[in-house]
Amino acid sequence: MALTTPSPRAKTVGSQLQMSGSIDHEEFRIVGAGPAGLAAAIALARAGRRVVVHEAAAQVGSRFQGDHQGLENWTTEQDVLDELRGLGIACNFTATPRREGVAFDAWGNRYAMRSDCPLVYIVERGPGPGTLDSTLLAQARELGVEVRFNSTVRQIEGPGILAAGPRAADAIAVGLHFETSMPDGWWVICDDDLAPQGYAYLLVTKGRGTVKSCMFSGFKREAEYVARTIDRFRKLAGLQMKNPRSHGGAGNFRIPVSAYSGQHPVVGEQAGFQDTLWGFGIRFAISSGVLAARSLMDESNYDARWREALNPLLRAAVVNRAVYGALGNAGYRWFLRRAAASGDVRRFLHGYYGRSWFKSLLYPWARLHVQSRRRDVTCSHINCACVWCRRGGSVKHRAELPG
Repeated sequence: MALTTPSPRAKTVGSQLQMSGSIDHEEFRIVGAGPAGLAAAIALARAGRRVVVHEAAAQVGSRFQGDHQGLENWTTEQDVLDELRGLGIACNFTATPRREGVAFDAWGNRYAMRSDCPLVYIVERGPGPGTLDSTLLAQARELGVEVRFNSTVRQIEGPGILAAGPRAADAIAVGLHFETSMPDGWWVICDDDLAPQGYAYLLVTKGRGTVKSCMFSGFKREAEYVARTIDRFRKLAGLQMKNPRSHGGAGNFRIPVSAYSGQHPVVGEQAGFQDTLWGFGIRFAISSGVLAARSLMDESNYDARWREALNPLLRAAVVNRAVYGALGNAGYRWFLRRAAASGDVRRFLHGYYGRSWFKSLLYPWARLHVQSRRRDVTCSHINCACVWCRRGGSVKHRAELPG
């Protein structure tokens, strides 16, 4: 990527570095040891920089508890693992490719989803052998990065990157982790009675599974939606669970006006970098972390970097989310029929992320309908333990979507 003209923030950081010493000898601090923060640390360390990562939790990926997640492979033509390798990230975590799966509509109709190349790679999150989080941590440490757990940082002095995770709950994914004798596979149900404006999913890999409702509204009724999701997958996919454990997480979606906090780049979910359509954020998190690291090293404009690399996909995802959220069950059925009939679901989905005059026309409408949701009038917030409330859902905040 071509270097860009340094921003006022970047120039200020550069001036500070010149006053305090050479950038090659400056210590870089990163707040947060998620994929975005660790990717930034890896990029800096590969360039010979000294890096300290501060993580408030006691271990890496502690909020995920073995969650199975998808590393999407359709927003660009390039395979996501090749893209990560090009960014300097070794893909030695366990990534199970999935070319085939099954989707159901609200009426139980079955749609076979196939693609010539992997549609998604299933990865495991949290601490443990082969997980995305533990593998990135090991890579960083092998390069000399110091990671301090149980370390809360209020302020960064000198060059640093903020990667502290989501600041709001615009969508929640709630359900169970379990052991099973089911065969490997992935199943999806698009039904607002299970996951309002979202989708319910079942992932099984090597005797372990995750079943969840990923909902974009109606958060207060999460227990009801999860119960319906489990019952439906039992009927449609033969769901079998042993030793189930409940789990829930939240996602924050926004396109920031600027991804700086003061002089420091903000990356990953803290910046709001997610696929607004369905909440696949790992790819954006890692990319933004590396872009931020490079901007600090060459004193270039981080905003210019992420806008060039990520903004077209982020804007397309906003339009996709607005349209999908308005479809309803009949619209989901139409969408699933088209996807299955395409013969290559990866190529079909990729078409929704390309540049087009039609998407440009829809974007002003879409940005009015897609806002960072931190307030839900259906929830009283009195003695409430729902995932959305635990993620700060009672604070009202409008998404920052640039024109």
